[in-house]
Amino acid sequence: MGKRGRATVVVLGDIGRSPRMQYHALSLASQASLKVDIVAYGGSDPHPAVLKHPSICIHKMAQWPKFTQNLPWVLRYFVLLLKPIFQFLVLLWHLCVKIPAPDVFLVQNPPSVPTLVAVKWASWIRHSAFIVDWHNFGYTLLGLSLGRGSRFVAAYRWFEKHYGQLADGSLCVTKAMQHELAQNWEITATVLYDQPPDFFHPASVEDKHKLFLKLDKEFRHFEGVRDCISHGSRHMTDESHDSLFTTIFKTGVIEKSTRPALVVSSTSWTPDEDFDILLEAAVMYDRRVAAILNEDDSIKNEAIWDAMNDGKQIMYPRLLFVITGKGPEKEKYIQKIKNLNLKRVAFRTMWLAAEDYPLLLGSADLGVCLHTSSSGLDLPMKVVDMFGCGLPVCAASYSCIEELVKVEINGLLFSSSSELADQLLMLFKGFPNECDVLSSLRNGALETRSSAAWATEWEEHAKPLVLEVISRNST
Repeated sequence: MGKRGRATVVVLGDIGRSPRMQYHALSLASQASLKVDIVAYGGSDPHPAVLKHPSICIHKMAQWPKFTQNLPWVLRYFVLLLKPIFQFLVLLWHLCVKIPAPDVFLVQNPPSVPTLVAVKWASWIRHSAFIVDWHNFGYTLLGLSLGRGSRFVAAYRWFEKHYGQLADGSLCVTKAMQHELAQNWEITATVLYDQPPDFFHPASVEDKHKLFLKLDKEFRHFEGVRDCISHGSRHMTDESHDSLFTTIFKTGVIEKSTRPALVVSSTSWTPDEDFDILLEAAVMYDRRVAAILNEDDSIKNEAIWDAMNDGKQIMYPRLLFVITGKGPEKEKYIQKIKNLNLKRVAFRTMWLAAEDYPLLLGSADLGVCLHTSSSGLDLPMKVVDMFGCGLPVCAASYSCIEELVKVEINGLLFSSSSELADQLLMLFKGFPNECDVLSSLRNGALETRSSAAWATEWEEHAKPLVLEVISRNST
């Protein structure tokens, strides 16, 4: 196929934090039988399936110096001009010199500037085709920090639209984005919905136990903070057969009836995800459960949760929120978490190895997504991954989210912290054995998982486009 048998995947970002582009690389190599070069930044390790594939080679680019982040405000606009020039030259060097000439460049957008410009120039120089995979609009992300009325944002939008129109083909993540590109950008795009690859699946109780043992120290300790997880840990053995959630019984591994509910949220710690909503919902859950139980503050925390209350098991569990991801606002929110002083809710922030992240999702009880989209036209990949693991989701509501989250089937939508708190109370009432609504949503998430797969979607929608643009370009 094609005259060179090669494709180049371009990401002006951390390839380890770009799952969709990793999946593209795997499909180009395995389903289209191409040699694949990935040109991206380093930082986080990609999935082992990418690292080990014999037909995939990763080329890591030099990054813009980090010391420029601390420059005075007056120099900010100078950096906004200088940084893309530096990125453009580095990117062009890799695309035109460092790697073999491909049949097709497949580039992630955003960021748009200078990525689309550099890739288009490289496609001219190397006589290659050029496909844009539209994840969002770059100008809307820039508008979060500079304001939509900024001249920089207007210029950015012009470059994004002009060079997007010069592409030989386009993919996008939603029907809403496809409509926007067609109506207002004069770009025809093929919808390729995100789907989880095969390594996202529900975890067995044995796999859960191994993961929980591996993460046990991080679960029990959080930078010196004593909470409902670390405070009660003295009642648990440190022996290797016992974790916070699981233990080994005569019949094998079992989940503890007094375990906390495990809630997972993945975030990039950026302004388009309002993490305050989750913190406020946690405070509301904590206070509302206290009011329901009419607790005496003198009762010790571990007695409330690990024993019985008047001979009956507590109706509402402790909640352990595990927040994964890296980003600019992480430290700010860690400080907020430390000041919450909650009795029934605990937070842990982690960055997991690529092979452990699917296991965590497959071991959790609920996923929470705070993504609202700068454009309102993209869908959160994290929810796709959660459904791949059969994990039901509470997601922030915005214009096109219902293309993914089907209300009361595989998840729920919220528009405020109060709504999210109500959902947590409703879903976890009677945990772990009498949560009918949570069980129903989990079944819906499992059905969503089985309805489609990345390889099937890519074969049907992306592969024909790749073949077409290569064929057209080689004639």
